[in-house]
Amino acid sequence: MIRFDGVTKVYPDGTVAVGGLELEAPTGQITVLVGPSGCGKTTSLRMVNRMIEPTSGRITIDGQDTAAMEPAQLRRGIGYVIQHAGLFPHRTVADNIATVPRLLGWDKRKARERSLELLERVGLDQAYAGRYPHQLSGGQQQRVGVARALAADPPVMLMDEPFSAVDPVVREQLQDEFLRLQSELGKTILFVTHDIDEAVKLGDRVAVLRVGGDLAQLAEPAKLLADPHDDFVADFVGRDRGYRSLGFRAAPTLTPDQEPTVALGADAEEVRRLGGRWVLVVDEGRRPVGWVEPGQVHGAVRRDRLHRGGTVARLDGSTRAVLDAALSSPSGRGVVVDDDGRLLGTVTAADVVAALERR
Repeated sequence: MIRFDGVTKVYPDGTVAVGGLELEAPTGQITVLVGPSGCGKTTSLRMVNRMIEPTSGRITIDGQDTAAMEPAQLRRGIGYVIQHAGLFPHRTVADNIATVPRLLGWDKRKARERSLELLERVGLDQAYAGRYPHQLSGGQQQRVGVARALAADPPVMLMDEPFSAVDPVVREQLQDEFLRLQSELGKTILFVTHDIDEAVKLGDRVAVLRVGGDLAQLAEPAKLLADPHDDFVADFVGRDRGYRSLGFRAAPTLTPDQEPTVALGADAEEVRRLGGRWVLVVDEGRRPVGWVEPGQVHGAVRRDRLHRGGTVARLDGSTRAVLDAALSSPSGRGVVVDDDGRLLGTVTAADVVAALERR
């Protein structure tokens, strides 16, 4: 557990970055700090590993006062991930990951084995071990940054906007990979972001800070969305919080309609026989791959000519996922699949709303 007891940070010019922060980040959970610019979230994070020294107050990790620890020793026991990964440009990927183990006295063979193990764990092939950071994409560099933070198996990790410098698609992939890792490892994580959607997706608990490092609300994501403490929190969380809160509600009981389909490679005549403006295309395993307009098919149905605008939802997923599938589909019919991705049928937004009203 990370605990802040009346922690302040006041700079020499009188600027109050953090004012009397009281906060607990429970063991084995992700606690996200979020808030507007100037709210002290990064300052609070960096006071944990004493990259910034508190002006007053006390920070403890599992009951041990960090002020009583030698800073270098403290930092070696804490994983630290920052924006842009912060990799050493002159070191290979494997050597970057092995940085802390080598500082702790591990021999080269053991440190390298750990590097290769962690590459696979964060979703990268071991072939990347000999490359240098400039030879990696931004998303790959962030994965290496996470692997480096995990190398010595620290119980605590600090993450300062680690995914904000990559494009939205890669960012979502990194978030999903991060949640998968956390489900396996159960680290105590303090995570900073300016993005409330990221905070709600990743956090077991979300701490909303006001300017000056004042804690406005600390709550589980569902509670934060459903019951903001005051107008500041409500405005920061956003006016569409009701829709986002559906992500924490299991999908209502739905009976998907049978959806006519064609297979990839079907000819234009087969598509037109089904009628309608949009026809759903599936692969040989009955997995949906996209929609096609019959009038636009000339020859065989090809994967690169499909409309992929609609999302796909699992029937046992969240209400938000099912509703989004219906709202984003070009046909207005949301595609629903089983756990193996095979088509179960389709639902409309009206079906989802009606099912919610019956609850």
